[in-house]
Amino acid sequence: MARTVLITGTSSGIGRATAGLFHERGWNVAATMRDPAAEHHLSSLDGVLVSRLDVTDPGSIATAVDAALQRFGSVDVLVNNAGYAAYGILEAFSMERVDRQFRTNVLGLVAVTKALLPHMRARRDGVIVNLSSIGGRMTFPLGTLYHGSKFAVEGLSEALQFELAPLGIRVKIIEPAPLDTDFGGRSLDFANDESLSEYQPVVRAVLAGFDAVGKTAATADVAAEVIYAAATDGSDQLRYRAGEQADAIIGARETSDDRTFLDGIRKQFAL
Repeated sequence: MARTVLITGTSSGIGRATAGLFHERGWNVAATMRDPAAEHHLSSLDGVLVSRLDVTDPGSIATAVDAALQRFGSVDVLVNNAGYAAYGILEAFSMERVDRQFRTNVLGLVAVTKALLPHMRARRDGVIVNLSSIGGRMTFPLGTLYHGSKFAVEGLSEALQFELAPLGIRVKIIEPAPLDTDFGGRSLDFANDESLSEYQPVVRAVLAGFDAVGKTAATADVAAEVIYAAATDGSDQLRYRAGEQADAIIGARETSDDRTFLDGIRKQFAL
């Protein structure tokens, strides 16, 4: 009997690549997204259920989870992928935009997890894969909100595995390096206010630095392969890095003191 994965944020990028990979390997896939009416490819595949799920909308979460369980009978793996990056000057962000970043990247992940936990607890089996980032282990300039949200994902995932492991439920954290997805497009919320002239040299330096990073980014398929491995390896391993840059950057962070590492980031962005 085919196993089932439920994935959030499958309209593009890592989520879409992950849905395709699980399907190719014989899994049932509950592919969720905010606007399923715009999706045509995944919905045409056998064994794929496309449904609406907005992680900031509790009703849509309950409906999507119920639909997956009714269609497939069980959900073996949850991939919490939905999210976006809020970058920019903290003073330029309204509190509404601050709230949206954490409601999506943190509270939305918690809400979807809570919706599936009773099912996994009853079965005493399941895997929860949470998408973090190298940005959950280190920071780039202007990423106050994004990094804050991903540091939160790291902490809650690490703590959660203690209470779920005795129930047969494993928690996994994926830490991708910069990837060639649309993260710089519709999945980026950038805030600047040119009247805040004191910050503009930093803004210009960081935008130039990110442009250079984007030219060496890996593809979403790299992260999808790591997600699949984490979901199926049967191990108690908690963290998985995705992409060569992830190994290099996180490795440097783990072996450097704060001053050395942060000076390196300043040099990278010519700050």
